[in-house]
Amino acid sequence: MPAQAYAGKECVCQLRRGICDQSCVQGMLDTPFYIACLRLSGRRCVVVGGGEVGLEKVEGLLACDGDVTLIAPTAIEPLRELASEGSIRWERRAYAGPSDLEGVFIVIASTSDTEVNIRVYEDAERRAMLVNVVDVPPLCNFILPAIIRTGPLAIAISTAGASPALAKRIRDEIADEYGRPYARLAVLLNEVRGWAKGNLPTYQDRKAFFESIVNGEPDPVELLRRGDEQAVRDLIAAARRSHAPA
Repeated sequence: MPAQAYAGKECVCQLRRGICDQSCVQGMLDTPFYIACLRLSGRRCVVVGGGEVGLEKVEGLLACDGDVTLIAPTAIEPLRELASEGSIRWERRAYAGPSDLEGVFIVIASTSDTEVNIRVYEDAERRAMLVNVVDVPPLCNFILPAIIRTGPLAIAISTAGASPALAKRIRDEIADEYGRPYARLAVLLNEVRGWAKGNLPTYQDRKAFFESIVNGEPDPVELLRRGDEQAVRDLIAAARRSHAPA
């Protein structure tokens, strides 16, 4: 439940108002978020909380090759299975404090205990590290967008924490439009990046080369939708010939 929905209910943020007056979310929609894609391969990631939401966050980190540790006294069966097979480490205990964040790159808290969530947030903030408390934007220094992921293609949709449900609806509506043909085109274009860097001397030269393919005729995406990958390869080969230095 987003923090905005807590008005009149028990406070769940670091302001400890007792009863939520929504003061923590004032100005959230005006916050400019710096959008970035993080490389998590081999980096230590911690998830605090062993429920369904914790599972969702663990799976998202594993999908990006994160080195994941789960901290929770109990965990649902899918998390137990991930621990048993060695995909994650499971510390079968409650969050202990700052020592749990030593050497950690990113931490996500998904517990139902407000005081634990606040401790995780404050401990992480003191270390200037990435922290997200699920569904409580004021206890986050980054937010997780809804993601469409197909091969190397990832599309992120964010509402700046205002409505994760709306972000997911937008994600679902565009998933079919921007799917496998676009992902396959990204792979084919990546195959020719080495040639472009080795033969086209400037950024503008390389930009013109790739745009001539992506925006060319026939449309490479439509060709891939029809299953004609060879035609796309021919299009790329023609672009190489026309852009090659004399």
